[in-house]
Amino acid sequence: MTEKIKAKLAENILDKLSIDFLRGQVLKNAYGNDDTVIAGLDPRVLLLWYVVIGFLPWFTGSLWFLAACFLLVLATTMLARVAGLVLLLFGVGVFTQTGYLLIVSMFFGGNGSTVMPLLILTLKVATCSLASITVFSGLDPDRLSNGLMWYGCPERLSFSISYAYRMLPMLLEEFQNILLSYRMRGNPPAHDTLTGKVRYLIYQVKIIMLSFYPLMLNTAKRSRTTVEALEIKGYRYAAVNKEVKKMKLASLKVTYNDMLFLAVSFLWIALSLLASTVF
Repeated sequence: MTEKIKAKLAENILDKLSIDFLRGQVLKNAYGNDDTVIAGLDPRVLLLWYVVIGFLPWFTGSLWFLAACFLLVLATTMLARVAGLVLLLFGVGVFTQTGYLLIVSMFFGGNGSTVMPLLILTLKVATCSLASITVFSGLDPDRLSNGLMWYGCPERLSFSISYAYRMLPMLLEEFQNILLSYRMRGNPPAHDTLTGKVRYLIYQVKIIMLSFYPLMLNTAKRSRTTVEALEIKGYRYAAVNKEVKKMKLASLKVTYNDMLFLAVSFLWIALSLLASTVF
Protein backbone atom coordinates (compact mmCIF):
# COMPACT_ATOMS: atom_id res chain seq x y z
CA MET A 1 0.00 0.00 0.00
CA THR A 2 2.84 2.35 0.89
CA GLU A 3 4.59 1.65 -2.41
CA LYS A 4 1.42 2.50 -4.32
CA ILE A 5 1.09 5.81 -2.47
CA LYS A 6 4.71 6.69 -3.22
CA ALA A 7 4.28 5.80 -6.88
CA LYS A 8 1.10 7.87 -7.12
CA LEU A 9 2.82 10.83 -5.44
CA ALA A 10 5.79 10.62 -7.79
CA GLU A 11 3.42 10.46 -10.77
CA ASN A 12 1.55 13.56 -9.59
CA ILE A 13 4.81 15.47 -9.16
CA LEU A 14 5.96 14.51 -12.66
CA ASP A 15 2.61 15.64 -14.05
CA LYS A 16 3.02 19.02 -12.39
CA LEU A 17 6.49 19.41 -13.86
CA SER A 18 5.51 18.50 -17.41
CA ILE A 19 5.76 20.88 -20.34
CA ASP A 20 1.97 20.72 -20.80
CA PHE A 21 1.48 21.99 -17.25
CA LEU A 22 4.00 24.79 -17.76
CA ARG A 23 2.37 25.85 -21.03
CA GLY A 24 -1.05 25.80 -19.37
CA GLN A 25 0.18 28.01 -16.55
CA VAL A 26 1.72 30.49 -19.01
CA LEU A 27 -1.48 30.63 -21.07
CA LYS A 28 -3.59 31.04 -17.95
CA ASN A 29 -1.45 33.90 -16.70
CA ALA A 30 -1.38 35.66 -20.09
CA TYR A 31 -4.91 35.06 -21.37
CA GLY A 32 -6.96 33.43 -18.60
CA ASN A 33 -7.46 36.41 -16.28
CA ASP A 34 -9.81 38.52 -18.41
CA ASP A 35 -12.60 38.39 -15.83
CA THR A 36 -10.61 39.73 -12.87
CA VAL A 37 -10.82 43.18 -11.30
CA ILE A 38 -7.30 44.06 -12.45
CA ALA A 39 -7.97 42.96 -16.04
CA GLY A 40 -10.96 45.31 -16.22
CA LEU A 41 -8.79 48.38 -15.59
CA ASP A 42 -7.45 50.64 -18.28
CA PRO A 43 -3.88 49.68 -19.32
CA ARG A 44 -2.71 53.29 -18.99
CA VAL A 45 -3.87 53.34 -15.37
CA LEU A 46 -2.15 50.04 -14.64
CA LEU A 47 1.13 51.20 -16.19
CA LEU A 48 1.02 54.48 -14.23
CA TRP A 49 0.31 52.57 -11.03
CA TYR A 50 3.17 50.19 -11.78
CA VAL A 51 5.67 53.01 -12.32
CA VAL A 52 4.76 54.61 -8.97
CA ILE A 53 4.70 51.38 -6.98
CA GLY A 54 7.80 50.04 -8.71
CA PHE A 55 10.01 53.05 -8.02
CA LEU A 56 8.66 54.43 -4.74
CA PRO A 57 10.06 51.69 -2.41
CA TRP A 58 13.63 52.42 -3.55
CA PHE A 59 13.50 55.99 -2.18
CA THR A 60 12.83 55.01 1.43
CA GLY A 61 14.22 52.70 4.08
CA SER A 62 11.22 52.71 6.42
CA LEU A 63 10.27 49.18 7.34
CA TRP A 64 6.66 50.09 8.13
CA PHE A 65 6.16 51.91 4.83
CA LEU A 66 7.70 49.05 2.84
CA ALA A 67 5.52 46.53 4.69
CA ALA A 68 2.43 48.60 3.83
CA CYS A 69 3.43 48.75 0.15
CA PHE A 70 3.98 44.99 0.17
CA LEU A 71 0.50 44.41 1.62
CA LEU A 72 -0.96 46.64 -1.10
CA VAL A 73 0.65 44.73 -3.98
CA LEU A 74 -0.17 41.43 -2.24
CA ALA A 75 -3.85 42.41 -2.28
CA THR A 76 -3.70 43.39 -5.97
CA THR A 77 -1.96 40.10 -6.79
CA MET A 78 -4.83 38.22 -5.16
CA LEU A 79 -7.32 40.29 -7.17
CA ALA A 80 -5.43 39.44 -10.37
CA ARG A 81 -5.68 35.69 -9.61
CA VAL A 82 -2.12 34.98 -10.66
CA ALA A 83 -1.21 31.42 -11.70
CA GLY A 84 0.40 29.27 -9.03
CA LEU A 85 3.52 28.62 -11.07
CA VAL A 86 4.22 32.36 -11.32
CA LEU A 87 3.87 32.75 -7.56
CA LEU A 88 6.23 29.81 -7.05
CA LEU A 89 8.81 31.41 -9.33
CA PHE A 90 8.32 34.68 -7.45
CA GLY A 91 9.11 32.99 -4.13
CA VAL A 92 12.16 31.24 -5.52
CA GLY A 93 13.35 34.43 -7.18
CA VAL A 94 13.07 36.55 -4.05
CA PHE A 95 14.94 33.94 -2.02
CA THR A 96 17.73 33.60 -4.58
CA GLN A 97 18.14 37.39 -4.72
CA THR A 98 18.04 38.29 -1.03
CA GLY A 99 17.16 35.34 1.20
CA TYR A 100 20.38 33.44 0.68
CA LEU A 101 22.37 36.50 1.82
CA LEU A 102 21.07 36.02 5.37
CA ILE A 103 22.21 32.38 5.40
CA VAL A 104 25.61 33.30 3.99
CA SER A 105 26.09 36.13 6.49
CA MET A 106 25.29 33.82 9.38
CA PHE A 107 27.87 31.29 8.20
CA PHE A 108 30.58 33.94 7.84
CA GLY A 109 30.34 35.66 11.20
CA GLY A 110 27.17 37.69 10.84
CA ASN A 111 24.72 38.36 13.65
CA GLY A 112 21.17 39.55 14.19
CA SER A 113 22.02 43.07 13.03
CA THR A 114 22.02 41.87 9.42
CA VAL A 115 18.38 40.79 9.60
CA MET A 116 16.87 44.28 9.40
CA PRO A 117 18.80 45.53 6.32
CA LEU A 118 18.14 42.26 4.49
CA LEU A 119 14.45 42.40 5.44
CA ILE A 120 14.21 45.91 4.01
CA LEU A 121 15.93 44.81 0.79
CA THR A 122 13.66 41.76 0.55
CA LEU A 123 10.53 43.90 0.94
CA LYS A 124 11.72 46.25 -1.80
CA VAL A 125 12.42 43.42 -4.23
CA ALA A 126 9.21 41.59 -3.34
CA THR A 127 7.07 44.72 -3.73
CA CYS A 128 8.46 45.51 -7.18
CA SER A 129 8.16 41.87 -8.26
CA LEU A 130 4.54 41.53 -7.14
CA ALA A 131 3.65 44.83 -8.80
CA SER A 132 5.09 43.48 -12.07
CA ILE A 133 3.17 40.23 -11.67
CA THR A 134 -0.07 42.12 -11.01
CA VAL A 135 0.24 44.36 -14.05
CA PHE A 136 1.37 41.77 -16.57
CA SER A 137 -1.19 39.24 -15.36
CA GLY A 138 -3.97 41.77 -15.91
CA LEU A 139 -2.81 42.88 -19.36
CA ASP A 140 -3.03 40.73 -22.46
CA PRO A 141 -0.50 41.46 -25.25
CA ASP A 142 -2.84 43.77 -27.19
CA ARG A 143 -3.82 45.92 -24.20
CA LEU A 144 -0.20 46.10 -23.08
CA SER A 145 0.87 47.26 -26.53
CA ASN A 146 -1.90 49.89 -26.66
CA GLY A 147 -1.00 51.24 -23.26
CA LEU A 148 2.66 51.60 -24.14
CA MET A 149 1.80 53.22 -27.47
CA TRP A 150 -0.45 55.80 -25.76
CA TYR A 151 2.44 56.87 -23.53
CA GLY A 152 4.58 57.56 -26.59
CA CYS A 153 6.45 54.30 -26.85
CA PRO A 154 7.46 53.62 -30.48
CA GLU A 155 4.93 51.38 -32.18
CA ARG A 156 7.52 48.86 -33.28
CA LEU A 157 8.89 48.56 -29.77
CA SER A 158 5.44 48.13 -28.22
CA PHE A 159 4.58 45.55 -30.88
CA SER A 160 7.84 43.70 -30.21
CA ILE A 161 7.00 43.47 -26.51
CA SER A 162 3.51 42.14 -27.16
CA TYR A 163 4.84 39.76 -29.82
CA ALA A 164 7.42 38.38 -27.39
CA TYR A 165 4.56 37.90 -24.92
CA ARG A 166 2.68 35.87 -27.51
CA MET A 167 5.76 33.81 -28.38
CA LEU A 168 6.02 32.21 -24.92
CA PRO A 169 3.36 29.50 -25.51
CA MET A 170 4.85 28.80 -28.94
CA LEU A 171 8.32 28.41 -27.45
CA LEU A 172 7.05 25.94 -24.86
CA GLU A 173 5.17 23.93 -27.48
CA GLU A 174 8.19 23.83 -29.77
CA PHE A 175 10.44 22.87 -26.86
CA GLN A 176 8.13 19.98 -25.98
CA ASN A 177 8.11 18.70 -29.56
CA ILE A 178 11.91 18.74 -29.72
CA LEU A 179 12.21 16.93 -26.41
CA LEU A 180 9.78 14.25 -27.58
CA SER A 181 11.73 13.77 -30.82
CA TYR A 182 14.99 13.31 -28.89
CA ARG A 183 13.35 10.82 -26.53
CA MET A 184 11.88 8.80 -29.39
CA ARG A 185 15.28 8.47 -31.04
CA GLY A 186 17.29 8.09 -27.83
CA ASN A 187 18.05 5.21 -25.51
CA PRO A 188 17.81 6.43 -21.91
CA PRO A 189 19.75 4.54 -19.24
CA ALA A 190 17.92 2.36 -16.75
CA HIS A 191 17.02 4.23 -13.57
CA ASP A 192 16.15 1.46 -11.14
CA THR A 193 19.19 1.95 -8.92
CA LEU A 194 20.67 5.11 -7.40
CA THR A 195 23.51 5.15 -9.94
CA GLY A 196 21.01 4.68 -12.72
CA LYS A 197 18.92 7.59 -11.45
CA VAL A 198 21.99 9.85 -11.50
CA ARG A 199 22.80 8.76 -15.07
CA TYR A 200 19.18 9.28 -16.09
CA LEU A 201 19.24 12.80 -14.63
CA ILE A 202 22.45 13.60 -16.53
CA TYR A 203 20.83 12.18 -19.68
CA GLN A 204 17.78 14.44 -19.26
CA VAL A 205 19.96 17.52 -18.72
CA LYS A 206 21.96 16.64 -21.83
CA ILE A 207 18.78 16.37 -23.92
CA ILE A 208 17.56 19.74 -22.65
CA MET A 209 20.89 21.36 -23.58
CA LEU A 210 20.82 19.80 -27.05
CA SER A 211 17.26 21.06 -27.58
CA PHE A 212 18.09 24.75 -27.35
CA TYR A 213 19.72 25.15 -30.78
CA PRO A 214 16.82 23.55 -32.73
CA LEU A 215 14.44 25.57 -30.56
CA MET A 216 16.05 28.87 -31.57
CA LEU A 217 16.26 27.79 -35.22
CA ASN A 218 12.58 26.77 -35.44
CA THR A 219 11.50 29.92 -33.61
CA ALA A 220 13.49 32.07 -36.04
CA LYS A 221 11.72 30.35 -38.95
CA ARG A 222 8.31 31.07 -37.43
CA SER A 223 9.29 34.67 -36.73
CA ARG A 224 10.31 35.18 -40.36
CA THR A 225 6.94 33.84 -41.53
CA THR A 226 5.16 36.23 -39.17
CA VAL A 227 7.20 39.21 -40.36
CA GLU A 228 6.47 38.40 -44.01
CA ALA A 229 2.74 38.16 -43.25
CA LEU A 230 2.84 41.54 -41.51
CA GLU A 231 4.68 43.12 -44.42
CA ILE A 232 2.07 41.82 -46.87
CA LYS A 233 -0.68 43.41 -44.77
CA GLY A 234 1.08 46.80 -44.77
CA TYR A 235 2.41 46.74 -41.24
CA ARG A 236 5.10 49.39 -41.81
CA TYR A 237 2.64 51.87 -43.25
CA ALA A 238 0.20 51.28 -40.40
CA ALA A 239 2.97 51.77 -37.83
CA VAL A 240 3.51 55.39 -38.88
CA ASN A 241 -0.04 56.33 -39.88
CA LYS A 242 -1.74 58.60 -37.31
CA GLU A 243 -5.25 57.57 -38.32
CA VAL A 244 -4.46 53.90 -37.76
CA LYS A 245 -2.94 54.71 -34.37
CA LYS A 246 -6.02 56.72 -33.43
CA MET A 247 -8.30 53.84 -34.36
CA LYS A 248 -6.14 51.39 -32.44
CA LEU A 249 -6.23 53.49 -29.26
CA ALA A 250 -9.95 54.34 -29.50
CA SER A 251 -10.83 51.41 -27.23
CA LEU A 252 -8.94 52.90 -24.27
CA LYS A 253 -11.22 54.57 -21.76
CA VAL A 254 -10.72 55.55 -18.12
CA THR A 255 -13.73 54.55 -16.03
CA TYR A 256 -14.92 55.05 -12.47
CA ASN A 257 -13.24 51.80 -11.41
CA ASP A 258 -9.89 53.05 -12.70
CA MET A 259 -10.12 56.26 -10.70
CA LEU A 260 -11.27 54.34 -7.62
CA PHE A 261 -8.33 51.95 -7.96
CA LEU A 262 -5.83 54.81 -8.17
CA ALA A 263 -7.50 56.73 -5.34
CA VAL A 264 -7.47 53.76 -2.96
CA SER A 265 -3.86 52.88 -3.83
CA PHE A 266 -2.49 56.40 -3.43
CA LEU A 267 -4.55 56.97 -0.27
CA TRP A 268 -3.07 53.82 1.22
CA ILE A 269 0.43 54.97 0.28
CA ALA A 270 -0.15 58.44 1.77
CA LEU A 271 -1.49 57.01 5.04
CA SER A 272 1.39 54.54 5.20
CA LEU A 273 3.91 57.32 4.65
CA LEU A 274 2.24 59.41 7.34
CA ALA A 275 2.18 56.49 9.79
CA SER A 276 5.84 55.67 9.19
CA THR A 277 6.77 59.32 9.76
CA VAL A 278 4.79 59.62 13.02
CA PHE A 279 5.63 56.26 14.55
